[in-house]
Amino acid sequence: MKYKRLINTIMIWSVSWRNIWRNRTRSIIVLSGIAVGIFAGVFIWAFYAGMVNQRINAAIKTEASNIQIHNKKYLEDPNIKLDIAEVNEKCNTIRDIPGVKAVSARTLVNAMVMSAETGAGVKIIGIDPDNEEKVTNMYQRVVEGKYFEGVKRNPILLGEKLAGKLNVKVRSKVVITLQQMDGTLTRDQFRVVGIYRTASTAFEEMNAFVRSSDLNKLINLKPDHAHEIAVLLSDNDLLSNVTDRLRSLYPNLDVQTWRTLMPDVSLVEQTMNLSMYIVMAIILVALLFAIINTMLMAVLERIKELGMLMAIGMNKRRVFAMIMLETVMLVLTGGVIGIIIGSLITFVTYKTGIPLAGWSEAYRALGFNSVVYPVINTGIVVTVTIMVIFTGMLASIYPAVKALSFKPAEALRIDV
Repeated sequence: MKYKRLINTIMIWSVSWRNIWRNRTRSIIVLSGIAVGIFAGVFIWAFYAGMVNQRINAAIKTEASNIQIHNKKYLEDPNIKLDIAEVNEKCNTIRDIPGVKAVSARTLVNAMVMSAETGAGVKIIGIDPDNEEKVTNMYQRVVEGKYFEGVKRNPILLGEKLAGKLNVKVRSKVVITLQQMDGTLTRDQFRVVGIYRTASTAFEEMNAFVRSSDLNKLINLKPDHAHEIAVLLSDNDLLSNVTDRLRSLYPNLDVQTWRTLMPDVSLVEQTMNLSMYIVMAIILVALLFAIINTMLMAVLERIKELGMLMAIGMNKRRVFAMIMLETVMLVLTGGVIGIIIGSLITFVTYKTGIPLAGWSEAYRALGFNSVVYPVINTGIVVTVTIMVIFTGMLASIYPAVKALSFKPAEALRIDV
């Protein structure tokens, strides 16, 4: 009995596959349409996944790091008096936490930076260059000059956008005016040691980096004090565990992740998959009607044959299964071809990147790179495959039901 069922199953699969190729031209056209549609969906998904991944990497590795620690009130009111004490001890403790890759303390001051021509309001970030190298990739972003090398007194690192706004170059002098801890205004002269470029023009325009030792002296900040501790993790998947550990260690401080600090980036991450599901659904719905039409034509062309099969004893369940298998096989074959092509194109463009050309400045204003490197993963492939199979099953229902509506006696008299 088992062997008989197995043979029947193999026979239905074999017959279904041969039925697809009865009208070779029509099947190839439908397969091509499905393959192109699935390829487009897979590649668009990979393209936007690459954009989002690059934005998240920029947020973590260039702008915010994985976790930041501040005074409880600092984010609500960024006052220089709201600092963190005993920073060195805290940094050493944090470094010993499993999953923590590097730690850097920062001094943050809102200031006015002026050149010989104009001025701009910026955030001055005081860093230890050696520690900051381990937490961010800012040292790799320097496009002119060097990363805190070549200028002994008061070096400053400016963003490309800010440097252009101030009309200054490497080794130009700028004057920083800011508030000391007691509220009095002070100013000092700094020399541009380098100019950096990131994926975000807004970040370049609003942030300038100096040595924390120079800035702390200028604002009279107490030794071993800072406004921010940036924490880089070895893996972003450890974010929740390390954050909970830090909050238990320092209940009197404000421990926030990059998702909270940069809600716009977090929103992009959360909505990307939903957006791609909608795009794929639109593509598959468009293909659905073409598939239904194709299979309906195939069924109507075989009315007499289906009537004969039912007349000699083939039950309706097997007829239904045969039509459904034909549809699923057709859709799945086209889908697999589309996924393979999409994966290959993604692999090639991942190596070379896709320049956004005329839209590069617009994307950089939003914080996205001007060159996108698409990425594809197992999750995307599995999801698209499941959606394709579901579409095939959905498309098979109406043609299969139509086939079951034929009465054997009437079907045998029809001349197709």
